[in-house]
Amino acid sequence: MRCAACDQDNPAIARFCLACGLPLVTDAVPREERRVVTIIFVDLVGFTERAESLDPEDVRALLTPYHEFVRREIESFGGVVEKFIGDAVMGVFGAPLAHGDDAERAVRAALVVRDNARRVTESGLQIRLAVNTGEAVVTVDARPALGESMVAGDVVNTASRLQSGAPINGIVVGEQTYRETRNVIAYSPSDPIIAKGKHEPLRAWIALEALTEAGVRQPIDGSIVGRQAELSLLGALWSRVLAEQIPYLVSIFGPAGVGKTTLAGSFLAEQEHDGARVLRGRSLPYRESGAYGALATQLMRLCDSYESDPPDVLDRKVRERTGALIPTRDEAAAVARHLGAILGIDSGAAATDRETLFTSARRFIEAAAREQPTILVFEDIHWADPNLLDLIEMLATRSHGLPLLLVTLARPEFLDARPAWGGRLANYASLTVGPLGEEDARRLAVLRLGDEERAAEVTQIAEGNPLFIEQLAATIGETSSGALPTSIRALVSARLDALPPRDRALLLDAAVIGKVFWPDALEALTAEHDLDAVLDELERRDLIRREPDSILEDQDQYAFTHVMIRDVAYEMLPRSDRARRHAIVAAFFERSTGTSAQAIGAMARHWLSAGDHPRAIEQLTRAAAQAERGWAKDHAALLYREALALVPEDDTERRRSLRRSLAIASTASFHLDDVRSPESRPD
Repeated sequence: MRCAACDQDNPAIARFCLACGLPLVTDAVPREERRVVTIIFVDLVGFTERAESLDPEDVRALLTPYHEFVRREIESFGGVVEKFIGDAVMGVFGAPLAHGDDAERAVRAALVVRDNARRVTESGLQIRLAVNTGEAVVTVDARPALGESMVAGDVVNTASRLQSGAPINGIVVGEQTYRETRNVIAYSPSDPIIAKGKHEPLRAWIALEALTEAGVRQPIDGSIVGRQAELSLLGALWSRVLAEQIPYLVSIFGPAGVGKTTLAGSFLAEQEHDGARVLRGRSLPYRESGAYGALATQLMRLCDSYESDPPDVLDRKVRERTGALIPTRDEAAAVARHLGAILGIDSGAAATDRETLFTSARRFIEAAAREQPTILVFEDIHWADPNLLDLIEMLATRSHGLPLLLVTLARPEFLDARPAWGGRLANYASLTVGPLGEEDARRLAVLRLGDEERAAEVTQIAEGNPLFIEQLAATIGETSSGALPTSIRALVSARLDALPPRDRALLLDAAVIGKVFWPDALEALTAEHDLDAVLDELERRDLIRREPDSILEDQDQYAFTHVMIRDVAYEMLPRSDRARRHAIVAAFFERSTGTSAQAIGAMARHWLSAGDHPRAIEQLTRAAAQAERGWAKDHAALLYREALALVPEDDTERRRSLRRSLAIASTASFHLDDVRSPESRPD
């Protein structure tokens, strides 16, 4: 503990400063987090009736060894006894620290208690047990030994109800516990348990015995594909683009964590080293990222501009760069104005139709590709606006005679919404990234873990998914426990809990900003003085990475190595804490960014998450207006609709204005297909 008066460090048990003698003031507000926990309930059968006829000292003599036995077994598996309620014992796994396999630990602890309780509870006492997994609010710094409650949530109530329906000397588990442990624990089905206060009967299973020793997993079979074939294909396509000056569109598909970004990054690094210009853009799972967010990032990099540039500076850079690439003055001026609409510059000119806007973007990109062989990378297009997808296809269809490669990365579900993607293009290729083959998976595990024997276990559990392998290996390397996590969320939680407190706290702050974040934004959230050192440590641990380009000038840009890490960290924060931090981040963006659609969208998202509806309405309306100017009428209608949903019913004037804007945008959106079709235009 650090003294607020003299800054002296003191031991945790100190109540007065060892240097100045003043009382040490601790934070009166408990630190809370949302976590997935597993609850275990142990209850004696018929003890209440028996205790009625016993002397209090005899009751204590019976309960004391039972309580101590249950506590010892729960704690030996890494759990915490939260409370004793008469003859019932409640234990918690996954809080205050997660281990990655907490559901399994809880069931194994229950099996040991069941098998040994008869020896401890004399005179034929019997027990019922229940184990249930779910989300809860955890008071991280609670002291259960002093009677302070640590866990709150329906997961506790459900565990209690399950326990009341368990067979004598039996263990009943809830659905989520069963799903997480069925590969290592043998179960028999149970009749659904009708529980008080529950609308539907609770699905339940009876735990019988462990199928494996603790920490051991049954082998997992999986199909195998390598990565060399994909790299060879990408290399061959790029060679053809360079040799024949034929633009190409390549789409890389694969589920989250399978290695799409890693594959693309390896290919792009080689081409960048050989002289290609690589421009990356990312679509975010937020509507307010802007209809052309990924393209806007690429255009800004081509103009040597940053998100932090004032609008007039950005406008000047766009005009200068366009003039340098396009020799005809009038055409360059028109293209620059239309690019301004895509970038969200107030001085940008609204296109007469979407085709004109797309043509200007194509002319600029074609000129850049003639200047230097160019690769445009569009990441996560499964979250992209349809207007951007149309623009990408138009670039691939109508660009000719230049060294341009368009690379898109998407999850397989993208094709559900866009089944005809690339179908009209002659120069189109797609490849699906599947799980790593057994030998490749083992090689990666050995590389990350440095241990042949442990790598074999990691390879079996990960089923060829590189993210699973990476995270499993990192967890094993950073904790003293030899247990292997059984789910990605538990896995990531265990990694976060293994971090030093200041590293972990900073990671949770970064999660509020988003998958991408910047040091200045973190400084607004944290009192950490040595920010650079903590970021370096998080990067060393492969939880974040420093990106090669930043949209904010003179600031490093960081990203989580995988969105799942960000999501798990963010989900740990209670709603009230999230709202407070979102307000701070929104204020940072207002101070530090320009008027692009991305910046306005970020502010809208953060103000909305902060619960500040008036400011969110303002930013959503601004973003909608910019989308209209960029001829993204359907996107504008969506934003107007979101803003309208936030306006109070009694604010009739504001609602009337938004309804009018929504109607205009919706009407234009309805006729977009007519605008897009050249055949529909009058001569």
